[in-house]
Amino acid sequence: MSRTPTRRSAPTRTRLALIALPLAALALAACGSDSNTASTAAPTTAAPAATAAPTTAAAPATTAAPADTTAPADTTAATTGDTTAATGSVQIQIADTALGKVLVDGAGNTLYVFTKDAAAATSSACAGACADNWPALHADGTPTLGDGLAAEDFATITGTDGTPQVTFYGHPLYYFAGDAKAGDVNGQNVGTVWFVVGSDGNPITG
Repeated sequence: MSRTPTRRSAPTRTRLALIALPLAALALAACGSDSNTASTAAPTTAAPAATAAPTTAAAPATTAAPADTTAPADTTAATTGDTTAATGSVQIQIADTALGKVLVDGAGNTLYVFTKDAAAATSSACAGACADNWPALHADGTPTLGDGLAAEDFATITGTDGTPQVTFYGHPLYYFAGDAKAGDVNGQNVGTVWFVVGSDGNPITG
């Protein structure tokens, strides 16, 4: 007669499960202990940033030398082609021109007389636009005279601009704006009233 196998009761399986649980817990604890002993990586220290080399300041700009202001301006005579009368001491001399020997200033610019001025003028008859074309010869003090001229033949009057104007034998003296250089006599006989003057003080009308 066959034997019927005996089946384990449910309580037996339960007991086995309860025994297995502590074993599993022990295994997990062992794993956790291993993880705690892992070496900790050394902290990485950042390399310090390189310090930029100091910049040397640019050399200061060179200071320009001051302009020379010691040279005195030349006011002794009108320059060639310049018919603006100079102030201060002027030179008057006799020079050869196409019209003969005539009165000129120290730079050789021709001087003229105006026949509308009185023979012994105390004032000039040339004013306004006339004075623009025929600038007066001005001078402070006695002019420096060349050969053949005498100081007593020269004097001054008050010109139309209020400054001293030189006279020669009583005739006020003028430049002509149309003369460009020394020796020019372009003002001769203009309007039949303007003439160069000789060393004797008389207008040269020829």
